[in-house]
Amino acid sequence: METKETKKEKLIKSTLELGDRAFRELFPFLPKEWLDLDLTAGQLKTLLLLFTNGPTKMSVIAAELGVSMATATGVIDRMVERGIVVRESDPHDRRIVLCPMSPEGERLVSGLWQLSSQRAEVMLRALDRPKLLAVRAALEALLEAGEATKGQW
Repeated sequence: METKETKKEKLIKSTLELGDRAFRELFPFLPKEWLDLDLTAGQLKTLLLLFTNGPTKMSVIAAELGVSMATATGVIDRMVERGIVVRESDPHDRRIVLCPMSPEGERLVSGLWQLSSQRAEVMLRALDRPKLLAVRAALEALLEAGEATKGQW
């Protein structure tokens, strides 16, 4: 006989599997612009990090990428040369280097999100009202859980 905990674990696993399938539906392709970027994996990770976190300290970039400060500096140097990231001094502490995306970098990343948002809109329009309300409630619950578990991972 399954315990309450076992049932919950199975439900979590099946929900994660559904989430993976939904993610693939939202991102069924990579735009040609992204394939033509010629970014290294480290540069792409950095670009996504800056997109989600905003201007980020060099030390945080190094820590998030799991690399040394020298390696992170090299990644940022190449991204600055390409015009997708800029370097700024922290106005409160000139020793700290902040790295925001440039307008060009923001354009590149927001283009990817815009495409997935358009795909999501098409998918949502295919739902009837009760299912659309259920999806909305699920997303609100996930955001609430995300807020409640910040800093736990």
